[in-house]
Amino acid sequence: MLGKPKQQRSQDRINKILQAAESILEHESTDALTIAKISEMAGLKRTSTYKFFETPDDIKLGLIQIYIKKCNQALIANLQINSNADYAACLKDSVDIIIEFFKANPGAQKLILENNVTPPVLSSELHKIADSILKHVEGSIGLPNMFNKPGVFLVITQIIFSILSLNTKENAELTDVGLNEAVRATNAYLLSCIATPA
Repeated sequence: MLGKPKQQRSQDRINKILQAAESILEHESTDALTIAKISEMAGLKRTSTYKFFETPDDIKLGLIQIYIKKCNQALIANLQINSNADYAACLKDSVDIIIEFFKANPGAQKLILENNVTPPVLSSELHKIADSILKHVEGSIGLPNMFNKPGVFLVITQIIFSILSLNTKENAELTDVGLNEAVRATNAYLLSCIATPA
């Protein structure tokens, strides 16, 4: 996106463009996200769309930000403190919610999990999800002092997304294999970070 708009009218147009793109993704592949098609669905001229988004990838980045925000909101709303849990159970809680989010949002699944090329999910976006998972684990169990907790949970979040992406590409949908592998790999990584002296 070319920058934060100063006028409400401009923000309304950006929202129309992103909503049109999201609507296209509900029924078609990411290849269908062209400036021409999005502009037509949004009821705007192409020149109006180009004012805010230079390329389809810029629109995809805008959608990714929206999807990650919604995914994080789902985590915040649905994660419950569970003082009887262990690390694996806390991570499973998080992965379950992330999987349910993607199942309920096919556009997000196509753009984030099935997309092979560009644009990638920015680590600044993943930090939001990582922070929610970290708060859930700390609130449920607590964590010993460890070096760079936010960095550890960013890697955990990247592992989750990578495994779910691979699971989607191999099976054309999210399965229990993806869930189990994401929990196993993230738990192993977290335990290795805890075991390593700071």
